[in-house]
Amino acid sequence: MSSDEKPSAPRSLAEALRARDDASLAALLRARPDLVTPVPTDLTQLATRAGTRASVVRALEHLDRFTLQTAEALAVAAEPAAYEELLGLMAGDARNAAVVAALPGAVAVLREQALLWGDDDRLRLVRTARELLAPSPQHPSPTGLGPSVREATAGMSPGRIQEIVTAAGLASTHDSVSAVTALASLFSDRRRMGALLAEAPAESLEVLDRLVWGPPYGQVTADPAARLRWLLDRGLLLPTAPGTVVMPREVALHLRDGHAHRTPEPVPPAVEPAATRRPQVVDAAAAGQAYTALATVEELLKDWDEGGPAVLRAGGLSQRDLKRTAVALDLSEPMAAFWVEVAYAAGLIASDGEADERYAATPFFDEWVERPPAERWVLLAQAWLAGTRTPGLIGGRDVKERTLSALGPGLDRSAAPEVRRRVLTLLAGLPEGTAPTAESVLARLGWERPLRGPQRDDDLRSRLARWTLSEAELLGITGRGALASQARALLGAAAHPHGPVTDQGTGSTQDAGSTQGPGDKLPFRHHAVTAHAPGPLSPAEQAVAAAAAVRLLAPLLPEPLDHVLLQADLTAVAPGPLHRPLADVLGVLADVESKGGATVYRFTPGSVRRALDAGRSASDLHAFLAEHSRTPVPQPLTYLIDDVARRHGHLRVGAASAYVRCDDDAMLNEILADKRAAALRLRRLAPTVLAAQADPAALLDGLRAMGFAPAAESAEGDVLITRADAHRSPPRTAPEPVPEGPPVPDGTLLSAAIRAIRAGDLASTAPRKPAEDAMAQAPGALPRTSPAETLATMQAAVLTGEAVWIGYVNAEGSASQRVIAPVRVEGGFVTAYDHTADEVRTYPLHRVTGVAELADDEA
Repeated sequence: MSSDEKPSAPRSLAEALRARDDASLAALLRARPDLVTPVPTDLTQLATRAGTRASVVRALEHLDRFTLQTAEALAVAAEPAAYEELLGLMAGDARNAAVVAALPGAVAVLREQALLWGDDDRLRLVRTARELLAPSPQHPSPTGLGPSVREATAGMSPGRIQEIVTAAGLASTHDSVSAVTALASLFSDRRRMGALLAEAPAESLEVLDRLVWGPPYGQVTADPAARLRWLLDRGLLLPTAPGTVVMPREVALHLRDGHAHRTPEPVPPAVEPAATRRPQVVDAAAAGQAYTALATVEELLKDWDEGGPAVLRAGGLSQRDLKRTAVALDLSEPMAAFWVEVAYAAGLIASDGEADERYAATPFFDEWVERPPAERWVLLAQAWLAGTRTPGLIGGRDVKERTLSALGPGLDRSAAPEVRRRVLTLLAGLPEGTAPTAESVLARLGWERPLRGPQRDDDLRSRLARWTLSEAELLGITGRGALASQARALLGAAAHPHGPVTDQGTGSTQDAGSTQGPGDKLPFRHHAVTAHAPGPLSPAEQAVAAAAAVRLLAPLLPEPLDHVLLQADLTAVAPGPLHRPLADVLGVLADVESKGGATVYRFTPGSVRRALDAGRSASDLHAFLAEHSRTPVPQPLTYLIDDVARRHGHLRVGAASAYVRCDDDAMLNEILADKRAAALRLRRLAPTVLAAQADPAALLDGLRAMGFAPAAESAEGDVLITRADAHRSPPRTAPEPVPEGPPVPDGTLLSAAIRAIRAGDLASTAPRKPAEDAMAQAPGALPRTSPAETLATMQAAVLTGEAVWIGYVNAEGSASQRVIAPVRVEGGFVTAYDHTADEVRTYPLHRVTGVAELADDEA
């Protein structure tokens, strides 16, 4: 073929794919990763897989609204359709300028994703996409258009068709085919159709107005009214079933001025600002909330230090345990469930795996709390961003009407990470310090990933977007509704220096690094970008982004303090976050009374006894308070510590089942006389010893409830020190996100896949010499030759240096076709350069089903 000769139009999707370059194939496999798993053997198999229902449905679900509208218009156009016909359906008779500018980009996206093939004069949707989008009585088209005249009159009697043609003012014909063609031509002619409708009664036009934008079907009686009879006689309404009529597609398009859709949407809706604040204010507010997030998670895990709630038989937390956790954290139950799920996603919580299974902190929690606060926050934020578990679903019901519980099954939604990242990317496209309106964010997401059908405010993606906005505020990713600087860095600003920006004229997001010619239109450029929206960061990019976020957040977090302010009312005020050793000791010595910017601790006899049980002496506590208080130690606090220490350990409890011993027999008499001791079932063994049928822990709790300060003792009679040793689960990894379909292949996999597909296509399409023996198989089948012929042909190919076509069955029994150039044949093996694999390989001859010579290249 000469260089000036135009290549022939493709006759199938496989031929269209065969004409693509490697970059175009890589873009297809990146946009539709399900096509590369497993790697197709050749381009014909790739085309077949691209046309399967599941793959096409998935591809349609990832189109933006205008591109989907373009596919819907093609589904109601003639097949094949010329670009001008498609333009008329999308832009109408008035040729909407925005649609005219955006349509080439939409067609390019459909063609790139193998949903559309053919040149501009013969555009074809893949068959499955057309079946999904074309109108039918059971599944009306999203355009609201009905069947064409030809489809609606199928099965109608020839006599009735001639009557309609005559009533419409057309000459009768000798056959139904020409009559239907004439009628369709009339309805498609704007001038003649206008003249016909000018004669219609006003009541008949009202009927058409009710059906024009769909649904196009209506009900009629056996004896229709005059206004309906006028329409039925002229074919403006055609019967489809007894009592049902439909408006033909050509009639509706005339009344719509050629529009397939009532409202084409070539430009995405802008994300509207709700408020604008100084970036410093936003960052400070987000940092304050980030610190609160860290404190909440830490408090949650400390509350579960001695073993958290029990694991339900079906998995998850019970509603009662969730309520207790919410009370302990002073939060609402939905917020407590959110923090539990965040800690679980970060790998800080897991079940302990014991017979009496309970939730507990993981060993990673001890490592996490020792890290700097900014690093701890980044770990939480990254876990939330990538996690597929959706706390907003907690309390709802699954498909089997079972309640969804925190930490339980059924909370994974594979779309969650993509929606979270996209919402935050839209916020990043606004000027710094700008908070968007939730409605505009939802409208933008609805345009970028529309539902095939009526758009609803309660669909999963809309709910995920609303939850993302509220959860981002709780985590400190946003401050006062605007994206914080540290969150911008975490999203990958360091890895994508030319990240999303917002065009002030249209609000469309585009790539700041893209180039645009003087004749390019903005909507077209937008479509090219949305087709290749950047996905999640690679591990290396995540590390860079995390380091940048830590650098930005660290200076905004409060510095930990090494002191408290002791008050005369037995309280201590911590005016800020405390150093961890101070916070740990104070958390044992006192109870937290209130939290906020300053934490108030209260000293009680029980809290002081807790510190003494942990092995501290009264002198230790006095020295600790004197060292860390900026105010003098109040006298009431000194008296409280001395009083509790004087009584602490006067009673000793050990295991008999349990016993109580005390040198003061009067105190034992007091205990026996107390009615509250009846449940302990005590009896005197000796003047200084009481035995109980309760276990030591229950006996300790009972005596403490009666106002005593007993101490536990060991079998040797020594006081047991009960330090705050935490219960931990075995080492656990964080839950793996549930992916939304196959992952996007990386560059290495794409290169290898394309090379294998090209090589396999070469093997399957290479011209072969016609077989001369009866063992030859049909085209596409593996070649079949006897072992002697196979050996002789291989040896001849070694001498001539020619390539041959072979059939090969590997050790797993998989058959394939290959084009090889034999180099050596010996010992039952052939060593050859395999054009299919693009490398030198050795094959056992007994696994070669047959060999055939390739035809000479006539070119």
